[in-house]
Amino acid sequence: MTEMTMDKLTELAAPAEAKAPSVAAQTSNAAARTPNAAAKPAAPSVHRRALLTWMAVYPTITLVQTLLGTHVAAYPLPVRTLVVTALVAPLVVYLVLPTVMKAHAGLLRRLAGRRISG
Repeated sequence: MTEMTMDKLTELAAPAEAKAPSVAAQTSNAAARTPNAAAKPAAPSVHRRALLTWMAVYPTITLVQTLLGTHVAAYPLPVRTLVVTALVAPLVVYLVLPTVMKAHAGLLRRLAGRRISG
């Protein structure tokens, strides 16, 4: 076989991945070239998240204790704590904290809009 034929055979035998970039590579290259690619906003700092979490937890605990106060007052402290935390944890995680975080993000967007336009 000649040199030209060997090169052609080697080229034909090469796997398809070596010839063309992968779909993931094409997607990441396209995202890098797009100037207005949708980027996730930066997450709040640890300190701000701690404050937002406290802002969700404190009123929820206070409300639950106010509503259940007389009903669970006769139980020992560990049982009262178990009842309150069994109600508060899901409420905060699935309802209150997401609402607080959305409100915080909306406030930041509004403030950022004022800085840009005003």
